[in-house]
This record gives sequence, C-alpha cells and structure tokens, in this order.
Amino acid sequence: MNKIFYKCDIVVFGGHGDLSFRKLIPALYHLVKDAHIDLNSRIIIASRTKMSNSDNTKLIKEKLKTFLNKDEEFEDEVFAKFESLIKYCHIDFAENKTFKNLENLLTKNQNEERIFYFSTASEFYENICKSLSDYKLISTTSRVVLEKPIGKNLETSKVINEKVLEYFKEDQIYRIDHYLGKDTVQNLIALRFSNKMFVPLWDANNIDHIQITLSESVGVESRWEFYNQYGAMRDMVQNHLMQLVCLLAMEPPHSLDPNAIRDEKLKVLNSLRSIEEKDMKNHAIRAQYTAGIVDGKEVKGYLDDGNSQSDTETFVALKLFIDNFRWSDTPFYIRTGKRMPSKNSEIVIQFKSIPYSIFDNYTMPNKLIISFSPDESITLNLMHKIPGLDEKMKLQEVSLELNPPRSFVRKNEAYERLLLDVIRANPTLFMRLDEVNAAWKWTDKIISAWQNNITPMQTYKAGTNGPASAISMLAKDERVWHEN
Repeated sequence: MNKIFYKCDIVVFGGHGDLSFRKLIPALYHLVKDAHIDLNSRIIIASRTKMSNSDNTKLIKEKLKTFLNKDEEFEDEVFAKFESLIKYCHIDFAENKTFKNLENLLTKNQNEERIFYFSTASEFYENICKSLSDYKLISTTSRVVLEKPIGKNLETSKVINEKVLEYFKEDQIYRIDHYLGKDTVQNLIALRFSNKMFVPLWDANNIDHIQITLSESVGVESRWEFYNQYGAMRDMVQNHLMQLVCLLAMEPPHSLDPNAIRDEKLKVLNSLRSIEEKDMKNHAIRAQYTAGIVDGKEVKGYLDDGNSQSDTETFVALKLFIDNFRWSDTPFYIRTGKRMPSKNSEIVIQFKSIPYSIFDNYTMPNKLIISFSPDESITLNLMHKIPGLDEKMKLQEVSLELNPPRSFVRKNEAYERLLLDVIRANPTLFMRLDEVNAAWKWTDKIISAWQNNITPMQTYKAGTNGPASAISMLAKDERVWHEN
C-alpha cells in the first residue's frame, strides 16, 4: 500500500465502545506503525465519559495490549508515536452543546482532511450530523464512515440514509462492511478476472452450484439485547453475504474504478430472483440454537440467555438464484449461524462433472474452495492417477496458502485496509446507497414472510451445523454442504 503524506483528523464517535477498542484503535495503531498516517494527523476519541487526555491515553494503551494479536508484541516506541496523535473529546451525542468541545479541538489546528467515524448505533447518526453542521465542522472534503446495521429494513434504512445525505454528499459517505476488507475477499476480483483458466468456466454451463458459509462458534453472549433486534438475516445476510454473492456473480467491470465495480454489483442484486411464498419453507430456513456442547464445553441456548419468547433467528440458510444470462438456474446456497462447530468463512465453487469418464473408478467433479477465516487460502480439488500399475484415480487438493509466514510479515487486518481507503478517498470497498437499498428490498420479503410465520422457526443444538431442514434443502437437490 502507498504511504500517506497528507494530514488528516480522524474523529471516532463511540470511541470507547467495543468495536473501537477491538478493531478501530488497533487498526489505527498499525497504520501509524507502518507510516501510513502522517504524524501531524490527529485521532480524536469522542465519547460520553468525562475523562482527561492522560486517562484516555492510559485506557487506550490498556485496550491495545488486550486486543492486539496474540502473536504480536506491544511496542512502546510505536505507541509513543501513536499517543502523540490521540486527543480526547467529551461529547454526548444527544446534547448539541457538547459539540463545542469538538469545535474547539478541530479549529485550533486545522488539517486538510476530516474523517468522522460513526461507531455508534444508527439512531444517533442524525443528531451527530446536525451538530457537526451546526458548528460548521463539515467541509467539502470531509468524509463520514457508517457502521452497519443501518436500519432494520428498507424503510428505516432509507430514513437514516436520507438524514445523513442532508449533510454529506453520497461520495462523502463510506458504508463499511469489514468482510470486504479481507485480502481473500478482495482476491475474488483478481481470481476471476486475471486468470485465463477461470474466465471461460465461470458460468452456468460449467458450475453446478456455489456455497457460501459464514459460521461462528460463539453465541450472542453480552450482545443479546442488541442482537435480538436484528438477527442473522439483518446482521449477516443483508450485508456480508449479499456482497460476497455480488463479487462471485458480477460481470467484469470495465475498470477498477469504484463506480464501475459497484455498478456491476448492483446488477447482481437487481437480478436476484424473489423467493415466492410457496418456496419459502424450502428455500429460506431460519433457526435458533438450543443448549449444546461447543469446543467440549456445555453452553446455553439462545432463549436461555434472554427472553424465552423471542423469535429472532441465529441461523439462516437460503437457496437463491440470479436470473441473468450467466447464472440461469444455478443455485447459490448461503448459510450463516452462531454456535456452530467452528468459526469458518468459506466459498465453495462446485464445478459440473465431466460429460463422460474413460476411467473405471468414479471421478469426482472439481471443486474450488476459497477460505478467508480462520486461515486465508484457495484450494483446487483435482483428479489425478494414483501411482502404480492400475488406472485408478484419486482426488488431490492443490492449495495456495495466502497467509504470509508469520516470521516475515504481519498480516494486515480488514479494518486497516478499509480505514486507509477512507483516508485515501477510495470508496471501492464500500457500499453505495443503491446497493444497500437493493439488498434490503430482497431480504425484506423474506423477513416479512418469517414474521407471518410462513417459515416456522427451527432449532439446532449448539455445536452442530444447523437444523436438519438446512441439510435437506441441499439433499433434495442431491447435493451436500461442504464441511471441513
């Protein structure tokens, strides 16, 4: 990545929140360490807590030591540079007058660029924007980063986005999806459009189906109240999974221009076949985890941690189709869930079988497996002859390890790439408003059907791969989920 040589002020609203401590602060620390942020920049931590600069610095240092990667040592020399950039600002998002504190900070030593990171609930977005405007803190070069989820459906998302658009232009708004910051996800474009061997094979004529799995072994834990308002469909499918579908299915963009890529993703979203009510039970599975065993330990069920009457899903499995020339009648199976056996994020491209085999023993169709968590790799399953006198075939995995050797280079985290792209004013990996609206439009129909109980809530034991109905969804098509 090219280094940054201009100054910027980065204001993190909700700077003492969980996301900030776990992801944003470590990412900014690494950008300073790698000399991607000019040392005349400022990182302003805005929070409701009344605190001195020195106490805030102590807290930041403590949290960094907690949340840096386990194989990474905290470096006092790097933190000394990082500390010189950090300022603290007491702000109550509901109290307009407290933004005077931010005005005093920003106007005291103005930098060319201002980046406002809203690491808060979306209900505060309007108040923050209005207060920034009232104190004339928004310039034509300012940028704002919005964390998902933005609203709970198309209607509420439109309201929130329209309010933000009263103060920022669309090209100033960066709607973040941290999955798009992962190297392997970004590699999808390179894999598809820079390798001659895949270009002619990437269509319905050669691909039998595609699977996407985003599973977690953890439960909702302390986030129960928040998670219960959203569920897996709003929290994972509407953004992460829809974006992955777009990158896998989109047509080649005419260039790497941000809007060229976003235009092609939008076409995919607009081509998604609506799941009809008659197909909803078989094509849109929802479930909650019950008590079970994960990693050898007994864990509670979802309802045991909160309201026993909740109908919020912790697992979703969908069968979807893209109605266009490239993907006609090729199923995409996607699933995501909590309290599954392991944390696993992967894409499986299942190619069709060869039309005729000249070998006696059965030959398996080729499979391309793209993993981006816990390890990043690309694996291609190929058939080859077993050494010996017999003409027997064997499936061989050819793996490309994408993680750099730990002893040589540190692996950049998703938020590092995304924050740097905001600083560089590169919106390629961020969602445009029309993409957000198209994704909500498609998922809203499923959510509405669930609310009318067209698809009954299923259950699955913690530590398993979801309900039986998710397995039978593929079994009916004579297919199976790929399991590690």
